[in-house]
Amino acid sequence: MKMTKECIQELAWKIRDDVLDMTYHAGVEGGHIGGAFSAAEILATLYGSELSVDSKKPIDSARDRFILSKGHISIAHYAVLKECGFLNQEDLDSFENNGSQYSTHEVQSLEHGIEVTSGSLGYGLSIGIGIALSARKKNQSYRTFVLLGDGECNEGSVWEAAMAAAKYKLDNLIAIVDKNSQQLDGFTTEVMPICDIQQVFEGFGWSTIVINGHDVEAIQKAVRGKADGKPKVIIAETVKSKGLPTIEGKTGWHHARVTEEQYMEFKQALEGTR
Repeated sequence: MKMTKECIQELAWKIRDDVLDMTYHAGVEGGHIGGAFSAAEILATLYGSELSVDSKKPIDSARDRFILSKGHISIAHYAVLKECGFLNQEDLDSFENNGSQYSTHEVQSLEHGIEVTSGSLGYGLSIGIGIALSARKKNQSYRTFVLLGDGECNEGSVWEAAMAAAKYKLDNLIAIVDKNSQQLDGFTTEVMPICDIQQVFEGFGWSTIVINGHDVEAIQKAVRGKADGKPKVIIAETVKSKGLPTIEGKTGWHHARVTEEQYMEFKQALEGTR
C-alpha cells in the first residue's frame, strides 16, 4: 500500500477516532489511550506507505514483519489493521469483551496481521532479531520493524537485544522508539531516566536518527534512509495523547477510562484536527 501524505494523515486521524471509540465502549476496562495516540502517525506511515504487507495475502512469506513490542497499545494496532483490511468493525467492537481475541495485549494471529503475542514489555526486539536473522539465513529480503516505547527501554532485555543486533549487523531490522517521555508511573525523566537514548544506541553500534514522530515525511525519510550495514533505530519524539488538547502531554492517561462527557469532548476535539 502506497498512500499519499494526505491519506496517511487521514489514516492517523482514523486510528485515533477508532481508539477513542474502543476505549469508551470498553467501559471500566478502558484503554491505553495516551500511547496509542502518540503512535498514530508512526503506525499510519508504516502501514500506509512503508510496510510490504497485504491483507489479501497476510501470511505471504515475503511480507515485512511488524512487531508491536509496546504491546499495551494494541488498541492502536487493531485500529490500523482494521483500516487496512486485516480486521473489521465487529472485531474492534469486541475489544475487551469476554471471550474476545482482541484484548489489551495482542494474541498472535498471522491471518489478521498480528505477528506475535505481547505481554510483558521488553522482549519484542529480541523476537525481531530472531526474525531478521531468519530472513538472512533464508536469503529472504523482507524487513522486520519493531515498535518500542521509551519507558519500555528501562528493561534490560532491550539492551541485550541491542548488543546482539549490532553484533550480527542486522541492517534488515528497523526499531522505532515512540519517545513520548512518559510511562505508567509518570515522566520517564523521573521514573528511570535514560539520559541520551540516541547516544546509548549508537554506543551499541546502531545507526540512529531522531525525528518528529508526528511528521509523516520525516518518518518516511528515516525508514528509507540507508543504515550502512547496521541495525537502525528511529527515535520518534512524540506527545502522549497527541490530538486531544486538554490532555496532551499530561500524566494520568497512560491507561484510562473515558466517561461519556469526556468522550463527547474528545470527539469534538478530534473533529477539529481532521
